[in-house]
Amino acid sequence: MGGDDNLQEGIYSYISPEKRVPTDHPLRPIRKLVDEILKEMSPQFARLYSNVGRPSIAPERLLRSLLLQIFYSVRSERMLIEQLQYNLLFRWFVGMEMDEEVWNHAVFSKNRERLLNEEIAEGFFRRVIERAKPFMSDEHFTVDGTLIEAWASHKSFRRKDGKGKPPEAGGDVDFHGEKRKNETHESTTDPDARLFKKCKGSEAKLSYLGHVLLENRNGLLVQTFLTEANGRAERDAALLMAEVIPGGRRVTLGGDKNYDTQEFVRELRGMNITPHVAQNDSYRSISEPCDIRATK
Repeated sequence: MGGDDNLQEGIYSYISPEKRVPTDHPLRPIRKLVDEILKEMSPQFARLYSNVGRPSIAPERLLRSLLLQIFYSVRSERMLIEQLQYNLLFRWFVGMEMDEEVWNHAVFSKNRERLLNEEIAEGFFRRVIERAKPFMSDEHFTVDGTLIEAWASHKSFRRKDGKGKPPEAGGDVDFHGEKRKNETHESTTDPDARLFKKCKGSEAKLSYLGHVLLENRNGLLVQTFLTEANGRAERDAALLMAEVIPGGRRVTLGGDKNYDTQEFVRELRGMNITPHVAQNDSYRSISEPCDIRATK
């Protein structure tokens, strides 16, 4: 017997979000860990907010929401807020009730900018690392970098001296025949962004460089870094991140061809770190040979 296709909406729901999430869902242990860390950080949160005025988004909820954006690769905060409207899993993780009103995306972004400063982000990351130490290697590491596209368009990349072609009525700028370089141009909306290519032959974009140091046992993050996009940034950031590796014993550090330079290898060896770097046999200038096959 077929059931009725009853489109009448129910008025009440007697099942909480907690009961709707499976007991073996991977977000459950993550939520428990995050709640412990946020409880430790509550004194820091209290110092950021006044005791008077209109209540803002709870910092604990804001940070849980940002974690969801990372876990599920939600590409914008506007889409994250949309997900919180109807995604019961998201609402449960953040700590929202079934019928609780979701924030406006602009309000969310403004609160995020005020809360997520370097001190708060570093404090949260440090506490995660402390809990992950039993699962992390203390002798084998890998470093890598990635291009992070800036939130700035090519239209905003204009001459610093103001002598470029003026924008048209729609805001478009005709760059045809104009050589644009970081030395002579900068973005009007994000001056710190740099025009950079990921590899030879690829499109140049306004970007930053993100850097990570991972341990090799489980691939867990040990340190992160964000720098200006330039040709030396990956190696400079790698040396800075290598300083957090505990001393007292020789360790290894792996890297791709971008790290294959004499200076970088020499600096690592001086830090009692054995470099395991892929050799760069192409696009190398004659003045900078590097042979690291003998790493002892």
